[in-house]
Amino acid sequence: MKLVSYLRDGQDQLALLVNGLLYNMDELHPNLPGSMGMLLNYWDDAIPLVKDAEDAIQKGRFLQNRGIPYNSVTLLSPVPFPTSCRDGYAFRRHIETIRKNRGALMIPEYDRYPVFFFTNHHSITGPGEIRCMPDHLENLDFELEAAIVICRHGRNIKAEHADSYIGGLMIMNDISARTLQMEEMLLNLGPAKGKDFATALGPVLVTLDELETFEIPAKENHTGKCWNLAMHCSVNGVQVSKGNIGDMDWTFAEIIERASYGVDLYPGDVIGSGTVGTGCFLELNGTARLNNPAHEDQWLKAGDLIEMKINEIGALHNTIVAEESDWSILKQKK
Repeated sequence: MKLVSYLRDGQDQLALLVNGLLYNMDELHPNLPGSMGMLLNYWDDAIPLVKDAEDAIQKGRFLQNRGIPYNSVTLLSPVPFPTSCRDGYAFRRHIETIRKNRGALMIPEYDRYPVFFFTNHHSITGPGEIRCMPDHLENLDFELEAAIVICRHGRNIKAEHADSYIGGLMIMNDISARTLQMEEMLLNLGPAKGKDFATALGPVLVTLDELETFEIPAKENHTGKCWNLAMHCSVNGVQVSKGNIGDMDWTFAEIIERASYGVDLYPGDVIGSGTVGTGCFLELNGTARLNNPAHEDQWLKAGDLIEMKINEIGALHNTIVAEESDWSILKQKK
């Protein structure tokens, strides 16, 4: 199933996407909620009804004229109000390349346990504009990722059971202000301010049953579902990045196990995969400079259009917009 949240009368409306049309969830069945937050909290009771509704639409038992064209609405993040947002470090190739580009060896601890950081769940956005202050626009970057949302409450969840806590997959663009990020991390904290202003999710949440034919084994000595789904990112129509969810070394199940150790996870908690190999300008610029010291770094700027695609999930479009302000958030630049 493909689940979408869009703006309706100033509020988030949950809909089922079938053949290019949106069907409002609370109009499909009286016991179905109208928001993603409510669906996630009543997942086990609601999902069988959603499946029945999708089957009725596909078989023509639900009036097609009740559907709303997908391209006619203002899309929100599929999970407009996540209860938290963590971002992982699941792609070894990305970490290894970043370290190589700055002359560092691969850190052995990477293969011992999955790690993550918390980002600002109140700054989650969907397709559309990404508003940036002046300091954000200094070395502004994209990060091509996948993300999941938790659909059941759990604590101390073992990796072998963790996939049942995943509501679905979506695209994630972890927008990163690299100058702010690097300044903070000099003090052994962060990335915090370099990432707390915008994280884009969307355009749809695809449930795992829809992706069964794309499942592949996890990498050796790892546990959990993985999927052969190609990932791409273009900036202003030029492809700059490509990878595959199947390249994940740490699985979402293993990240869930780590995140839930001594901690409650709740429906609505979002977890990102971390950046795929080649999935950001920070990595791409570093690699290019190794090959050509005269390389001119590329960063995002106001007006740029970012398009991220993951097969079977969709395409997430975001435009960088300079927020109208002459205030520098941290300090007067010298």
